[in-house]
Amino acid sequence: MNTMKTSLLSASVLSLSLLVNSALAEQSQGDVPVVDSPATMVKSPNDPWEKFNRSMFSFNEGADRYFLKPLAKAYVRITPGFFRRGVDNALSNIMEIPSALNGVLQGNFRGAAHDTGRLLVNSTLGLAGILDVAQYMNLKQTDHEDFGQTLAVWGVSSGPYMVLPLLGPSDLRDTSAVPVDWYSDPKTYIDHIPTKNTVRAASILSTRANLMPLEKSISGDKYVFIREAYLQRRNFLINNGKVEDSFGEDEPSEDSGL
Repeated sequence: MNTMKTSLLSASVLSLSLLVNSALAEQSQGDVPVVDSPATMVKSPNDPWEKFNRSMFSFNEGADRYFLKPLAKAYVRITPGFFRRGVDNALSNIMEIPSALNGVLQGNFRGAAHDTGRLLVNSTLGLAGILDVAQYMNLKQTDHEDFGQTLAVWGVSSGPYMVLPLLGPSDLRDTSAVPVDWYSDPKTYIDHIPTKNTVRAASILSTRANLMPLEKSISGDKYVFIREAYLQRRNFLINNGKVEDSFGEDEPSEDSGL
């Protein structure tokens, strides 16, 4: 039993790590572009613990290189694409529950209703979420809300950037939110241990497999790239996709007569 609990804990920790890193993957796809420039290659005021963070980053890289990535490659080789899409959809459907809850806590009732609608439609017509039927009912998939975002909406500052063992990139605010995210995750409450471990393993492998094609997008100092990607992505999520753009701010308008 102790072995099972240890295995479960490890799988859960790795699952949380990959959920964080999946945000980086989405950003690399273009939601919030990250460009490697001299500005990103200087010491960040948000990263006062850089020496420790780089050590943890190297540790996580080793764990991924020798354990997680080979398993993800095997998962891709032995499973067809439609199967992996079904797993992705089902896992995403589960996370609509904590997303809706955090929407309520943030006062974003429209977003909470959207997530609840997707959950109800896909859990029934979508065969427990395997099929994303809701997207055809004007209920498109959106970024899930988590308790770190809720704390930000409540006015809690992010604090220093952190790299946690196995959990990966974070900051002080998001780290403090991990226990709430853990207990609001429906997978935590699966009583049947083999089923719980299977679902956790599927979540880990699915997310890591989705990251592999995006690795070639990383350039320059990988640590700096991921740090900047994480910070920008979290800011994007907290502001619900609203990004300030000062481009052309100093240019005279057509109505100015200049």
